[in-house]
Amino acid sequence: MLTVIMNTGGIAATNCFLIGDDVSKHAILFDAPDNTTAALLDEADKRNWTVIGLWLTHGHFDHIADHQVVTDRFPHAKVLIHRLDEPKLINPNAATFILPFTIPPRKADAYVEDNQTLLLGSHPVEVIHTPGHAPGHVMYHFADDKLLVGGDLIIAGAVGRSDLPDSDEAQLFASIRRVMQLSGDTKLLPGHGQPSFLDHERHHNPYVQLALRESP
Repeated sequence: MLTVIMNTGGIAATNCFLIGDDVSKHAILFDAPDNTTAALLDEADKRNWTVIGLWLTHGHFDHIADHQVVTDRFPHAKVLIHRLDEPKLINPNAATFILPFTIPPRKADAYVEDNQTLLLGSHPVEVIHTPGHAPGHVMYHFADDKLLVGGDLIIAGAVGRSDLPDSDEAQLFASIRRVMQLSGDTKLLPGHGQPSFLDHERHHNPYVQLALRESP
């Protein structure tokens, strides 16, 4: 059985999720907003979970800022990101956003790729490459558990920005169309806002509806 714990914080009100497997006592932290991960790491300690990874949806500052907080507490936790977004992790203080703090630079421990299958305990996790908001944006799909860690592709009534230097609206819409082929009762854990379900976004999110209407 999986347990999902969410915390929201940082200067961009970004979500991070701690997902733990109650059998193996292993857990993964998804994304690391500034000043947000410590409470989830405390929760992992309380539950006697070992955090084995920080799996990043993409490299924007508000999703990577606390990476060192995670690895200081759990030194064996592997930091994963798509190779197209690793440059943001290596050079996290670039001038796109002027930050009131400094993010330590680092390389990934390993890369994630489209259609790759990872494991949390006995639970398979499929990596879905969903570029548009960022070239290396990915989502993590727990198909058996109908959970989707979504980052900033679909964010509960909205979608991720496509006006950033390396974003692309056409790719964003194509990624949305791909993800909306998943089961409608899949629970979406977005990078901002409240969790939702894919069917709810299909029927109530005007940006998702626009992407689906533009299907080639």
